Amino acid sequence: MKKLLASAVLCLPLFAHAGTDANADCQAHLSTWMKTLHPGRQLDTEHAACKVWPADPSLTLAVQALPKAGNTDDGGEYDLEVLVADSKSGAIIAHEYEPAAISSDAIRFSQIDLDTARYQLTPQLRAFGVRVSYEGASRVNPYEGQALSLYVLDGHTLRRVVDNLAVQNNSGEWDGNCAGTFSATTRALAIGPAGSAGYATLRVGETSKESVSKQTSSDCVSTDRPLKRNTTTLEYDGTAYRVPKALHYE
Repeated sequence: MKKLLASAVLCLPLFAHAGTDANADCQAHLSTWMKTLHPGRQLDTEHAACKVWPADPSLTLAVQALPKAGNTDDGGEYDLEVLVADSKSGAIIAHEYEPAAISSDAIRFSQIDLDTARYQLTPQLRAFGVRVSYEGASRVNPYEGQALSLYVLDGHTLRRVVDNLAVQNNSGEWDGNCAGTFSATTRALAIGPAGSAGYATLRVGETSKESVSKQTSSDCVSTDRPLKRNTTTLEYDGTAYRVPKALHYE
């Protein structure tokens, strides 16, 4: 069968689930952190990740999605817990709790990962990312999406500085056989020069493409339209980088 969506070309860094002993140890701490921060709530092991921070191996990063009461197989909401812990002891240094941060319905919440690329925002502060992936259930309206949020450890405070930047959006509409239209948008962050309050500007490079498939007398023919490229600059406003609505994952 013809592949519905082209693979997204994202500049993805190393994610969680690395096969080191230290990362295995952090996996063992996930349930302990859950009991410490949210007694009585259950760890969703399929939607949790942890990783020793390559930028500072004395610290371990973790993210946990907490299903809310009443969730069903058809969907629901998840709270989000992002934390930084001491790699040796497992003691929590800082955490950020975000109620109802993720929704899962016809567009299903499928995966969560940590992103430890070199997001050096100031000489002292390096951010790390949380990537949340989604996928649609419809065969004739396929969908894949991914949102990126960035966090900084500022002393003993964990702050979100980029909120749900849409870095992947692949969608389509077709007849289930051949004829249809498909689109794919990918975005990647690059660190720019220092700006407001000494924080680097962030450059969001965007690539979009569309293709149209039509049935001929003998074959299914796909035609690619010209690529579209765009760059958006995000400035730090003293608290966070404000993501324009057009780039925000809703």
